[in-house]
Amino acid sequence: VPEAPADVKPVKIRPKMPEAGGARSGAESRAGAGLNAVETGLVDVPTAAVLDYGGYSSQTRFYSHGGLLEWVSFGVYPRLNLGASLAVNGLIGNDTAVRIRPPEVQVKYRFFDGDRLLPALGVGYDGQGFDYSPAEKRFHDRQRGFFLVATQELGLPGLQAHPSFNISDFDSNSICGAIPLSYNIRDKAQVFFEWDNINDFNDSRVNSGLRVYLTPKLRADFAVRRIGQGGVFSDNTSRGPERVVQLKYTGSF
Repeated sequence: VPEAPADVKPVKIRPKMPEAGGARSGAESRAGAGLNAVETGLVDVPTAAVLDYGGYSSQTRFYSHGGLLEWVSFGVYPRLNLGASLAVNGLIGNDTAVRIRPPEVQVKYRFFDGDRLLPALGVGYDGQGFDYSPAEKRFHDRQRGFFLVATQELGLPGLQAHPSFNISDFDSNSICGAIPLSYNIRDKAQVFFEWDNINDFNDSRVNSGLRVYLTPKLRADFAVRRIGQGGVFSDNTSRGPERVVQLKYTGSF
């Protein structure tokens, strides 16, 4: 075989790269997945998703009676998130009785990523309750406590279920369940539904809402908690529906 002349340089063939901004795959495009920050929770319930290592998030909830609830969370290790929350009652508006509640902690570890047949799985602890009663010195909606959560797509792109079990009352060790559904609409918005605190039917809660993606890292939630409920709690405060607004920003270091 004749050798190539010494002055001829070899030609390097470079693989053709996809153009910037090119279309995603059909499945990704239909699902509207991959553009926005990971969703670690809906209204009250968690999902199996966690922040990436080095990620962080800040979420603010505006709730009834001028209350404000702030969460911060960090991806401190691959698959492991640590966070804290702080509630302030009566901060917004003209209420003179502003009360800061003790801070609470959150931990979540995703131990299985899931596949086409099996859901992603996570375990964790959430000490944050909702709707504090000064008279009873406790939250009407108690903390989630220890929980096990699964997340799985249900065949329709963008439609996911996030069922979970939790133990919040360690005196009775009663197990509660949650059946949440979420549907991502092409990364523009998300609608979600939760049936939470399933143990005693009368104490269970139905929550629903709309999530709007303002940017890939910033989103706003408009939700209603305790849909269809009425009457009063044991301290004679209203047990009816509660409207909440949430803002969440997710970034990375």
